[in-house]
Amino acid sequence: MRLDNLKRREFVTLLGSAAAWPLAGRARADVPSIGFLGPASFAGYASYLVGFRQGLMEAGYVEGRNVAIEYRWADNQNDRLPVLAEELVSRRVAVIATGGATAAVIAAKAATSTIPIVFVVGGDPVKFGLVASLNRPGGNVTGVSFLSNMLVPKQLELLAELIPAAAMVAVLVNPNNPNAEADKKAIEAAAVSLGRRIDFVYAGNELDLDTAFARLVRRQPAGLLVFPDALFIDQREQLADLAARHKLPAIYSNRVYAESGGLMSYGADQTDGFRQAGIYTGRILAGEKPSELPVMQSTRLELVINLKTAKALGLDIPPIILARADEVLE
Repeated sequence: MRLDNLKRREFVTLLGSAAAWPLAGRARADVPSIGFLGPASFAGYASYLVGFRQGLMEAGYVEGRNVAIEYRWADNQNDRLPVLAEELVSRRVAVIATGGATAAVIAAKAATSTIPIVFVVGGDPVKFGLVASLNRPGGNVTGVSFLSNMLVPKQLELLAELIPAAAMVAVLVNPNNPNAEADKKAIEAAAVSLGRRIDFVYAGNELDLDTAFARLVRRQPAGLLVFPDALFIDQREQLADLAARHKLPAIYSNRVYAESGGLMSYGADQTDGFRQAGIYTGRILAGEKPSELPVMQSTRLELVINLKTAKALGLDIPPIILARADEVLE
């Protein structure tokens, strides 16, 4: 089921109710409570929450009716995640759902070995010890993996295809992301095979972005690749504005960037991944054990191109790339 078909009023209701969500959530004694541990901000994750709530509804749970959700947002400060996870544990929530960052589920797993945890991550959950295996997670943790980090070499290939004369590509990295070093090695290997040079620039918080762009512009790369990261998703409009201002073609890890003015994205349908996590959360509330729910891998990949941004950059998208696009935004 694609989330494109969700009624618009449901999304508006979610946004309109955001102001009514206090830090402590809407927990009631007569309904189970879910703890939602978000690495970024509500504003950045609003569309993903639509997916999560849709999944809960498919599993028979509606927020405010027969389930409560307590939200905790780290606002891109990973050092806050352990404290926020402990808060949710102290509230005795029935399930903890973590959204879109490996650091968030690591913090939740460190905080409890008994409360079920449902994650949404872009990296390999086995590599970080979150689960024993994808088919048999064991313990109290399961969820959805986009394997976004495995797609980084393909993103570089697409950018090289778009700009065949590009000798050097800048890569924006959040050094606080646990996947950063592995992603760097993967893209360095891909760059060698493509005959490209890589220039890494780093931004660990919102204030670093302007400085990072100032640095990369001085190096005059032909294009930009933005690593998968919750901070960058949260600041996607700023990233799109900076790329446009500096006339820099850029590729990103999922469609929300292209929808916010970014040139091109290639990656998993993350809103649908959050829907799948919502379904798992509902199934656990109904009595199933996380150890018996295999980690789902989101295999629905999509290439999205923002043609308006391409025209503003003076780029002609090759017909072969346009033909492969799942969606062209005009």
